[in-house]
Amino acid sequence: MNKIKLLSSFVLRLSILALIAGSGCIPQKEIIYLQDKTSNKDYVNPYQKNEIVTEKYKLRPNDILFIHVNTSNPKLSEFFNPNRTGSGNAANLSALYNYPINDDYEIDFPFVGKIKLQNCTRSQAADTIKKALKPFLTDAQVTVRLSEPSFVALGEVTTRGNIAMTKEQVTIYEAIALAGDLRTFGKRKQVKVVRPQGDSFETFYIDLTDNNLLGSDKYYIYPNDVIYVRPMKAKAWGIGESISFGIFSSALALYLTIATLIK
Repeated sequence: MNKIKLLSSFVLRLSILALIAGSGCIPQKEIIYLQDKTSNKDYVNPYQKNEIVTEKYKLRPNDILFIHVNTSNPKLSEFFNPNRTGSGNAANLSALYNYPINDDYEIDFPFVGKIKLQNCTRSQAADTIKKALKPFLTDAQVTVRLSEPSFVALGEVTTRGNIAMTKEQVTIYEAIALAGDLRTFGKRKQVKVVRPQGDSFETFYIDLTDNNLLGSDKYYIYPNDVIYVRPMKAKAWGIGESISFGIFSSALALYLTIATLIK
């Protein structure tokens, strides 16, 4: 009888501990986005105001540029826009306007040859190409944009891997949404971002729960950025996302059964 009492006491304690762990292992403040933390003791805003959005990204090797040249003379335009009036589906025609950047930061442009675009933003690249076309065209209008901008999402996100961007710069929250949002145990306060900078990389951390992130210098994600979301310690403890209170209710039912038998 003493063994049964000890067993029932153990099951009850185990059930209570499991319920507490299951309901309280992740505080609400760890998972809510865009909290106002200015009233918190010792809070210091880690972000600076963002002054530039569209001209931050510098072109890199392996980037593919969509380049279109337009002039007042349609005949001249055709020389620099292959198959502009040719037949074929839209995808094939669009590919003819795409120019990859090689390891020397160069593109090979029709009738012009190599054009170096090192340290160029998109608008600077358009100006550089326009200058290279001056011996051929006096009134060229050049459009340049990234053909397939993307970023990489890793860790505790729903969709991992290379993710296409809807535009050439998106906010961190748009990027998280494109990745299907963070999973339950994703560490929202320390999201790691690795950003290519010339021949090196910049690494920084952002806090998705901090309202001051909005409009800051870390608010936007650019092509080729890598976003890594670390797991919380709760995941290492073996508490999975599919955990069910059925386990706890079963333990509680076992305790009640034993208690009834004892009575």
